[in-house]
Amino acid sequence: MIRNLRFIVALLKLKLSRTMMYRLSFFGATFVDGSLFILWLLMFKAIYSQVDSIGGWSQGQTTVFLGTFSLLNAINMTIYFFGVIEIPDKIKTGDLDHYITKPVSPLLRLTFENINIGSSPLIILSIWIILYGVSMLDTPIRTGNIILYIIFIILMAVLYYDMEVIIRTIPFFVISASNIQMLEGAIFEMCMRIPGVLFDRILKIIFYFILPYGIIATVPAQILTGTASSRIIAMSLAIVTIFTMFTLWFWKFGLRHYKSASS
Repeated sequence: MIRNLRFIVALLKLKLSRTMMYRLSFFGATFVDGSLFILWLLMFKAIYSQVDSIGGWSQGQTTVFLGTFSLLNAINMTIYFFGVIEIPDKIKTGDLDHYITKPVSPLLRLTFENINIGSSPLIILSIWIILYGVSMLDTPIRTGNIILYIIFIILMAVLYYDMEVIIRTIPFFVISASNIQMLEGAIFEMCMRIPGVLFDRILKIIFYFILPYGIIATVPAQILTGTASSRIIAMSLAIVTIFTMFTLWFWKFGLRHYKSASS
C-alpha cells in the first residue's frame, strides 16, 4: 500500500512538471466544464421560474444535485479520467505490454499516470454550486448529513470509476468498443441533467442497477438534503460494492485474454 502511494505521488510530480510546460492549456478543462454547468444552472433557474418543483424536487434540491454531479465530474477529470480513457487505445496498439511488464499494477498506473490538475478548480466551482443550492433549501442541513454526504461522494467517485473501467475493458474481447463508449456518453449526459428520482419502473431498474449512473449524484444529493431513506442508502452501498468487485474481476479476466503485440 505504501509503495503504491509513493508511486502515485511520483506520477503526480511528473505530471505537474509536464503541465507547467503548457500553462496556457492548464485551465482549459475547467473553463469548458465550468461554463457547461453554469449554463445548466441557468437553464434550471428558467424552468423553476415557471414551476415550484419537478418530481417533488425543489429548485434548491435540483441545484444541489447539479453541483454534486459537477463535483463528481471534477474529481473524475482531475484524478483518473485522462488515464482510463486511453485503455482501449493501449489494448489495440499493444502499448499495454509496457504496463504489464512493470513491477506495479497496470490498472493502477493507467489510472493515475495522467492526473489533470487543470481540472481541479472545477471542484471549487462545484462546491460553490452545492452551497448555493443548500442556501435555497427550507430546512437546515445537519452535521451528520454532511459527513455522510462526503462519504458517499467518495463512494460514488469509485462507482463512476468502476463504470469507466468496465466499459474500457470490453476492447480486450472485441475489435472496437467505440459505439459502446458513445452510448456511455449519451447516458451519462442524460443522467447529469435528470435526477434519478424522476426515473420510473424499467428506467429505474436500468439506471439504478444495470447502468447505475442514475444514483451517482442523486443519492448524495438526497443525503445532503435529508430525503434519502435508509433503504436507498443500503442499496447504494451494495451497488458500489458489487460493481467494484466486478470491475477488479473483469479487468483481471480481460488481462488474461489480452493478445500481446509481441505474441
